[in-house]
Amino acid sequence: MKKIFHIFYIASIILFVSSCNKGFLDVSTELADEMDMEKIFSNPADTRKFHRYIYDGVPNTMNMTWWSNFTTFKGQSNIWAFFSDDLNKYPSVFPYTRALDPTDDFISRWHYYKYIRQANLFLERAKEIPNTGMADFIGLTELNDLKAQARFFRAYYHYLLFEVYGPIPIMTTSIAIDQQQIDFPRNSVDEVVDFIYTELTEVSGELKDPDLSNINQLAVPTKGTALAVRARLMMYAASPLFNGGYSEALTLVNKDGKRLFPDHDSQKWNKALDAVQQFIDYANSGHYELYKAYDGGVFDPDRSIYEVHMSFNKETIFARSEDNTNSTAFWLDQKNVPRGARGGNSINGGVAVTQELVDAFFMADGLTISESPLYSESGFSNPGEDITGQTDVGTYRMFINREPRFYQTVFYNGRKWHVGNEQIWFQDNTGNSGRSTNGAVAQRWPRTGHLLYKRMSRRVYAEGSHPRSEYRPPIIHRLAEFYLLYAEALNEVNPNDPRIIEYIDKIRERAGVPLLRDIKTGIIGNQAAQREAVRAEMRVELCTEGQRFHDQRRWMLADKSPSEGGLNGAFYGMNVTASTLDEFYKRTKVHDRVFLRKEYLMPIPLNEIQKSVFLVQYPNY
Repeated sequence: MKKIFHIFYIASIILFVSSCNKGFLDVSTELADEMDMEKIFSNPADTRKFHRYIYDGVPNTMNMTWWSNFTTFKGQSNIWAFFSDDLNKYPSVFPYTRALDPTDDFISRWHYYKYIRQANLFLERAKEIPNTGMADFIGLTELNDLKAQARFFRAYYHYLLFEVYGPIPIMTTSIAIDQQQIDFPRNSVDEVVDFIYTELTEVSGELKDPDLSNINQLAVPTKGTALAVRARLMMYAASPLFNGGYSEALTLVNKDGKRLFPDHDSQKWNKALDAVQQFIDYANSGHYELYKAYDGGVFDPDRSIYEVHMSFNKETIFARSEDNTNSTAFWLDQKNVPRGARGGNSINGGVAVTQELVDAFFMADGLTISESPLYSESGFSNPGEDITGQTDVGTYRMFINREPRFYQTVFYNGRKWHVGNEQIWFQDNTGNSGRSTNGAVAQRWPRTGHLLYKRMSRRVYAEGSHPRSEYRPPIIHRLAEFYLLYAEALNEVNPNDPRIIEYIDKIRERAGVPLLRDIKTGIIGNQAAQREAVRAEMRVELCTEGQRFHDQRRWMLADKSPSEGGLNGAFYGMNVTASTLDEFYKRTKVHDRVFLRKEYLMPIPLNEIQKSVFLVQYPNY
């Protein structure tokens, strides 16, 4: 199975990764030196290496860093979970108490233009290499497959740019890097959406159906991938940020006066629903299904929630096929094992879950913590008090009687590690996983008193015969996300559609949570209440996977307070500096976060603006 780790990982990085300094369309040293394209595309091995480099832009959702000296990570890692209200990154000021800035290039996605150029070069230059009796050749079938993949990635990378920058320049041809002017104006929001939509529609007919039986194709984009990305694109286009709701951008024009943002168009929700419906129809025709695990024929929601992230399965729509042993310093396992557990170390164990996310999980009765009689923040549990059986006697009551997704996501104070049975304590200097004694990184510890547990392997342990690492695909999109997007789109078009509650309940049923149709019949048909139900379900089902921040932006909630689903205001955790347990469990402010309205869209990097004739920056940057 380990062969899949490197299928489309950067086998060609030695040949293609170094970049020159001539602008955002650069690709590599070889291309900068005008390497002989005819020679490359006359050799099957070189052609495939050239093609594999296009895959390098696929995001890695298991990579939990944004270090500025690792420029290839940039906006490709899971920095967005830290930007959202899901996670807190140890002592960082940015992006919490300091606003985004055009000089923040290390979290930029602008470098995706080099991957787009690579795709364009492949589409322009790649050709059949006849079978002349030699061992290797590229026939028409393989060529068409490679070109379809390249075309998908060209559209997908435009989508990733659009996701954070909105209106961007569309690039459909390669530009000679010695050309005097490699500078282009932004296309409008509608032009970008139409381009990506058309490309994904056309290429979806050329890509193959998903096939879990083919180990060599697990990370390759499929027809389902194209339809899914197209569906999310149209959800963006219909949402307030890109559909007339961002007032500051409505007056933004190119230097020639061309307007970039559209006025509100309610029909865009119908277009979004149509795109999501086409994906759902495709998914439900046998191509995808929610992952469910069974023990002796009995459905096990805990295993289901955990195992969906442990392998490629029929819920996986798109994932990167990278081996976590290739970048161990940045993957979740290495960032997040507490020091009190075997395998933890003095500089890691600091990916903290916010109190706001802890509070978002439902109780075992399917209700929120404000609705459920099961919830308490008073003292510690007695025998038989936790009806879930998930916690030990003496657990702080905030953590008992919670839904299964809570226990698969949050590692709380006093919980025992899954292997070795070490009890973990997050108090500042009195706990075994509190503040580090390593002076250089003394604050790399969970400042909220809650550690991220989701997607952590339950087999890895640095002792005996236990594995030291375990591969999990960095999943970008999975079916649960699109069931909830479907419910959202249905609700915006017709709140009386019974499929809204049906598809939310599909997710709740897999999570082992009581269904809305049974416990909240009063919200059925109420558009505002159903909208909140969809968002609440997204919050917990997809938490820390990297999509929450983009949803907060497209809904235009991010500049609101945390209690309103935003990012602007006080964020809380436990009192990690306490010397006693009773004091530890007092809600304590971690910091006041800042999210300014200008940050709804990322600024174009300053160095690109400075050398550009045509590009315009967003207001107030």
